[in-house]
Amino acid sequence: MAVSMDDDVPLILTLDDSGSSASAPLDDLDREELPNENGGSYDVINDASSPAAGDCCAQQSSTRHNWEMNYQEAAIYLQEGENNDKFFTHPKNAKALAAYLFAHNHLFYLMELSTALLLLLLSLCEAPAVPMLRLGIFVHATLELFALIVVVFELSMKMRWLGFQTFIRHKRTMVKTCVLFVQFIEAIVVLVRQTSHVRITRALRCIFLVDCRYCGAVRRNLRQIFQSLPPFIDILLLLLFFMVIFAILGFYLFSPNHSDPYFNTLENSLVNLFVLLTTSNFPDVMMPSYARNPWSCVFFIVYLSIELYFIMNLLLAVVFDTFNDIEKRKFKSLLLHKRTAIQHAYRLLITKQRPSGISFKHFEGLLRFYKPRMCARERYLTFKALNQSNTPLVSLKDFYNFYEVVGLKWKAKRNREHWFDDLPRTAFLIFKGINILVKSRVFQYTMYTVVAVNGIWILVETFMLQGGNFFSRNVPWSYIVFLTIYGVELLLKTTGLGPVEYLSSGWNLFDFSVTLFAFLGLMALAFNMEPFYFIVVLRPLQLLRLFKLKKRYRNVLDTMFELFPRMASLGLTLLIFYYCFAIVGMEFFAGVVYPNCCNTSTVADSYRWVNHTVGNKTVVEEGYYYLNNFDNILNSFVTLFELTVVNDWYIIMEGVTSQTTHWSRLYFMIFYIVTMVVMTIIVAFILDAFVFRMNYTRKNQDSEEDNGIVLEKEISKEEVVGIIELYKRSSAATETTQLQKIVLQMDKYGQTSTLFLGRRSRTKSDLSMKMYEEEIQEWYEEHSRKEESQTPSQEPASAPNSSLKPLSLRQRSQTVI
Repeated sequence: MAVSMDDDVPLILTLDDSGSSASAPLDDLDREELPNENGGSYDVINDASSPAAGDCCAQQSSTRHNWEMNYQEAAIYLQEGENNDKFFTHPKNAKALAAYLFAHNHLFYLMELSTALLLLLLSLCEAPAVPMLRLGIFVHATLELFALIVVVFELSMKMRWLGFQTFIRHKRTMVKTCVLFVQFIEAIVVLVRQTSHVRITRALRCIFLVDCRYCGAVRRNLRQIFQSLPPFIDILLLLLFFMVIFAILGFYLFSPNHSDPYFNTLENSLVNLFVLLTTSNFPDVMMPSYARNPWSCVFFIVYLSIELYFIMNLLLAVVFDTFNDIEKRKFKSLLLHKRTAIQHAYRLLITKQRPSGISFKHFEGLLRFYKPRMCARERYLTFKALNQSNTPLVSLKDFYNFYEVVGLKWKAKRNREHWFDDLPRTAFLIFKGINILVKSRVFQYTMYTVVAVNGIWILVETFMLQGGNFFSRNVPWSYIVFLTIYGVELLLKTTGLGPVEYLSSGWNLFDFSVTLFAFLGLMALAFNMEPFYFIVVLRPLQLLRLFKLKKRYRNVLDTMFELFPRMASLGLTLLIFYYCFAIVGMEFFAGVVYPNCCNTSTVADSYRWVNHTVGNKTVVEEGYYYLNNFDNILNSFVTLFELTVVNDWYIIMEGVTSQTTHWSRLYFMIFYIVTMVVMTIIVAFILDAFVFRMNYTRKNQDSEEDNGIVLEKEISKEEVVGIIELYKRSSAATETTQLQKIVLQMDKYGQTSTLFLGRRSRTKSDLSMKMYEEEIQEWYEEHSRKEESQTPSQEPASAPNSSLKPLSLRQRSQTVI
């Protein structure tokens, strides 16, 4: 495939396929020409009056500069497509571009994240503070003001980039601005008065974290939660309706029984049936009425059957169905958004002479802005991987695969099958035998058997231990035997497969880590290093290797690893809700719970702390529930987690209520409903991911083991030499180091070409592309029709057969120099 570093006249939006041939000769591709007048939105262009011959160099320099601006804008469009940023936030002029570039670098992102974390962590130091971290009011108020000033700076840069009109249209940014204003006023009031007041608005600080670039997954989770709310609320109202009906019925049936404290008032009936929904107070709530009349159990059986086993499962089914539909619509939206971004970028990179595709010159210029750290070798391999037609130009059809190809990591395929191929024959035969051994099924199943025996041995050994010191000063012989076997296995695999191939497998990396920890545990026992005895507990992790034996287990583990990043974002989402409720809890309930605080309540025993003497001994009766309090942010998080688990959560609620007011129950009930929403979304997400994986596996039963995305590309020596020459002509010779290494490698082995492998892990987006293969074509057609309907009907007569319909791009702002 011939490649050139050409500079052509960029094409105005309308394209003409017949304008040029994709296989134009190289001699015609080395001209310097003017950039597209309508291609970018912040190009700096010259006055187009006829220049004198002496101004040719200046014109060429200006043309190069304008091409650089086109490359930059195309890269921004592609980044907006990848990050799902709306195109109305695209920078509109040179000033906006400068602010955009400042606000879109990792240092700015880190500043955003650090500021948000500082504001959140101030809750450790503000009253009620963690005792060890308490700071003076002046100190923490000053830190808060400093962080808020940084947020003001961040928002000012965002306004400079977006413009005032777009800034106020951006809902999340406006919410952040309003919260910032309130926080600023409160921080100043605290600093002036030198005393804290009730500040529930501190719960809104998490908005600063949610708005960070690194928390995009959290924003998507929150959006999904809000989108799932309508059907959730419908079923929740049905659930509450039946609860009210049963509360009224329970009040009339059981209130005459004066020994029954659960239904003596309508309020108690509602509260206890709400708690019964979580099964936390069952069967305690039933026993007083059951003791008086055994037939009263029918009431509770019917209630739990309807509310717990029918409506709650119906709630999960409805949320799962909604979640599944949202996931599909989200994938479709992102797919079409990326497609539009690619079309925008494509128009900025094609030229009037060759409107049918993008040359390597312009593709390379794009990657310099889109992926600045990508080397010249990878740029060319990416260009070649995209170019399925094997011509000098990448067509729009090929360019649509940009996001799938640009993430590939390229490595030259080894000329040798094994690392030991060049060794002397005797050494080769030894290592070849080891290679065959470690790849054999006999060896693998032998190791599985050893792992199983080791697991049984650990179980028996642990069962026979008594309480007290579990770690003997003498190292158990079984520990040494099994560790020696694992060490020999590691050595055989490393020598047989080679270190690189051995560590490229996730399972081998896991085996290596567990064996290393087991060795460190042996050292801790042998040298009596008590602080490191915990490492010994990690030995049973070897048992996880047995999950490789069954395909279903492998699918479960694969799904778990695929879900881990998303589960981490869901966990962070839950922590954000925790933070909000913890702040509210501290403001209202700090210091209200203490030992012997609830002597008049029904849960007094759980809070009792009494010393009394029995014979010659002092016995302490301690209820421990006074430890579940809101005295600081850390205690609040522990208490909220206990409320999430819902086991005996009503004891905490009743303890706080007895010390405050009956309205305090609303806090705990709302928290339960909110966590139920989030946990239902998490369960729906796990179900969706697992079902999706199972359906994909069934649909691709004949496919090979999933090893990610792998693409092979062969490049010849002539191609590499040509690319090096073109880089030298464009004064970029310093970027050709790796290309020159390829030539030297070819010369060393007498090769005329080299095969490269591009690899990347398979994402859910890739699986979705397979699953929705047929529907995707319909989406594309629908998207094209929608674009055509939004495009002005006037098209130049010179382009009746355009292969790419023009999009409705805004007029570029021109700065005359």
